[in-house]
Amino acid sequence: MPNADADLSVARPRWQLSAAIVVGILAVDQLTKAWAVSELEDGPISIIGDDVELHLTYNSGGAFSLFRGFTPLLAVLAIVIAVVLVRSVRQTQDRWTLVALSLVLAGALGNLADRAFRPPSFLSGKVVDFVSVGSFPTFNVADSAITIGAILLVILAFIPRAHEA
Repeated sequence: MPNADADLSVARPRWQLSAAIVVGILAVDQLTKAWAVSELEDGPISIIGDDVELHLTYNSGGAFSLFRGFTPLLAVLAIVIAVVLVRSVRQTQDRWTLVALSLVLAGALGNLADRAFRPPSFLSGKVVDFVSVGSFPTFNVADSAITIGAILLVILAFIPRAHEA
């Protein structure tokens, strides 16, 4: 018969690691967005000429401003994805997969918070983006977390790994 105490001792550190990543990224994301809204309203701040700027934009669409006008649908989709990610985080045994999934979950929740609570209305809010690098679309901390988590998941898919307990 499996030892329930041993299962809990393994699950607790995984849960704590995931929670720390999600809460930390979510906090940094929302704090930087609040800063951007208050400090960048008058115009961009140049970091490296016109190549790297902090430039306030509001995105009503998905990644790369695709699907504008579908904000409520994107918000509902983000909720579904968040539920799937939470289930995946709970089931994974591999620490790196846990980190990658937690990064994607944190980013999804960060942008979902904008869609849920920013104007114009519940689940129709616009996502605050403020990091502008060259001709790449403007992004935020949540977008970065999603991208890093997704890249890590792709890398992990190609690396044979023994599952950690």
